[in-house]
Amino acid sequence: MPLQEAINKADTLIEALGWIRQFRGKITVIKLGGSFMDDESALRHVLIDIVFMETVGMRPVVVHGGGKAINRAMEAAGITSRFIQGRRYTDEATLDIVERVLATETNERLAAQIEELGGRAMNLNFRTTNVLRGERLKLAGDNGEPLDLGYVGHVTDVNRSVIENLCYAGQVPVIPSMCCDASGQKFNVNADTAATAVAQSLGAEKLIFMSDVNGVRARKDDPDTLLNTLTASQARQLITSGAIEAGMIPKVEACLETLNRGVRKIHIIDGRLRHSLLLEIYTTKGVGTQIVQDEPSGTASAT
Repeated sequence: MPLQEAINKADTLIEALGWIRQFRGKITVIKLGGSFMDDESALRHVLIDIVFMETVGMRPVVVHGGGKAINRAMEAAGITSRFIQGRRYTDEATLDIVERVLATETNERLAAQIEELGGRAMNLNFRTTNVLRGERLKLAGDNGEPLDLGYVGHVTDVNRSVIENLCYAGQVPVIPSMCCDASGQKFNVNADTAATAVAQSLGAEKLIFMSDVNGVRARKDDPDTLLNTLTASQARQLITSGAIEAGMIPKVEACLETLNRGVRKIHIIDGRLRHSLLLEIYTTKGVGTQIVQDEPSGTASAT
């Protein structure tokens, strides 16, 4: 049995070899957020996967949120969280908490954990080097009038050279989902849209959303109906039919927009599954959903 186990491990490495060679030197943007970040064990294994990716020649870039930690800090300060069209209303007091919890504490903790696990990382926040420029986000309400979101922004420019130079130097850039405008005003940014902007700017090979579901499902409440591969047209059909609904719709729509801007593949995977990153990238079938452009033959390649 010990010999057979060793052979099985070798077979796994051989399966991974082709993907390692294919993705060597390619940038992958990984969005961290959601409830799984509160699970120290799950988060640790995701960070181990990221260290592995960099070690074998990929160039991972981390963009992260911190919603649960921000909620706890706001409750401790006696501030009630309020969301408008899925965005956290951000007044001055909330902005101060977001910057402290997200852009400082969480950002620096993630970079430190990567270092502790044997990797090299650089936190890119307002105390070091901010790489996300943006402006106030303007949304219209149901009556067409502009909504007041407070200090909520969207990314308009990414400092690509800083991120790429860190990747070339073998470091993992760790970027919080905040930006500032030309005057220095800081804004809270949705982490999914921040990761999308970074992936588009870098022309990333992959954009990976770490979620608390196993991907897109043919029947949303049945995890056994996971769709391993979706083409863009199939994804649109699922949105139209209602199979993709609620919070998954803006995520999938952001994926489709990102495909149109040069990112080759977008993955949605469950961050709670141990080594889900490695299983998705370095195995033939994967463990989540990959969304790809339609191919002329009507088929999509794996992983």
